[in-house]
Amino acid sequence: MPIFHILPVPQSPQKGFYAVNNPYQASGPKGFTEFKYTEENRDLYVKLDFPGVTKESLVVRLEPSEKTVIVTGDAPKESPHDSSHRKYGTATGLICDCCVISNIESFVENGVVRLLLSKKKTNLHHTHTFCTYAADGRPLGCRGIDPLDPAFTGPIIVPHPSVLKGSKSAYELKQLPNGGLFLRIDMPGVPKDRFSMVVDGDGVVTVVGRAPAIMHDSCGRNYVGKVALVPRGYDGRRIEINAKHGVVRLIITP
Repeated sequence: MPIFHILPVPQSPQKGFYAVNNPYQASGPKGFTEFKYTEENRDLYVKLDFPGVTKESLVVRLEPSEKTVIVTGDAPKESPHDSSHRKYGTATGLICDCCVISNIESFVENGVVRLLLSKKKTNLHHTHTFCTYAADGRPLGCRGIDPLDPAFTGPIIVPHPSVLKGSKSAYELKQLPNGGLFLRIDMPGVPKDRFSMVVDGDGVVTVVGRAPAIMHDSCGRNYVGKVALVPRGYDGRRIEINAKHGVVRLIITP
């Protein structure tokens, strides 16, 4: 009997998917990015979902204007069944006329890039505490930047805007010649020991991931999804699981 893929189902029949950036996200901040000023020293904290990206590939570059930071990274093919590698790229920074970026700290863990951008004043006549920042050229307050924005709940999953090459989808599947199934599911922020997979008595394969809040994250995120249907009595130990860089891959043999 072949293995069947189960399409993602919206968490709410009325509102749609909890987070249109990922059909399997069930709680926590939504969207591909998060921005905030730290309470300690008012540095700008930026969180970017780059699932699959490696620490070695990350490049963070400050533009000559000292206003804009360019971030790029690569997520290599970890399985011969991956459709391709993925390349990410985005820009963030300040769009005020009073400050420039004076220092950048970058961190990569479990498919999430975190930046701390320090700033210094260049116009001492400005007395306000917080400067305006931007993501992909969009200023704070634009629809879709706030992780609690209702724009990130809806019936249609949106492609990842920072993927420059490769799949923009949060998941991909491939039916294997032997009747098996390959699945790649993005769960950015989830450590490899926080993934779990169960096969219930009806043969439904469910994947769960828990991403803890670290650094200045507003809170953690939980992912859960029914992803495949196998014959009743199927031994779940036959499923090959590879969890790495905020991505879980399953090979389900018939």
